[in-house]
Amino acid sequence: MRIAMILIVVALGISSTACVVAPRPPRVVVAGPLIVARPPPPLRVEVIPAAPIGASADMYAWQPGHWRWDGREYEWIPGRYELRPSPTAVWVPDEWVHRRGRWVFRPGHWVYR
Repeated sequence: MRIAMILIVVALGISSTACVVAPRPPRVVVAGPLIVARPPPPLRVEVIPAAPIGASADMYAWQPGHWRWDGREYEWIPGRYELRPSPTAVWVPDEWVHRRGRWVFRPGHWVYR
């Protein structure tokens, strides 16, 4: 019985000293165009890796990295390969456009040719 009590006290002591990580605030979800007052940082230079193993060149398209606004600051989203929805689809990258003193985000999208 004494050993059980010691184990309980030790367990409670360990759990009360455990590291607590505060959760990040939720991302801002915008139903209209995303407009930000300050410009995004310069785009990062990315080394484009080889396409996924066993894939032909026309199966995947490289989507370059871009800056995303999370409601407080810009966050870098690295580039990645995405499976093309059709062999003729071309990816138009995400971009930030300067309009009337503000920065407007235009999301990337597929164009079918």
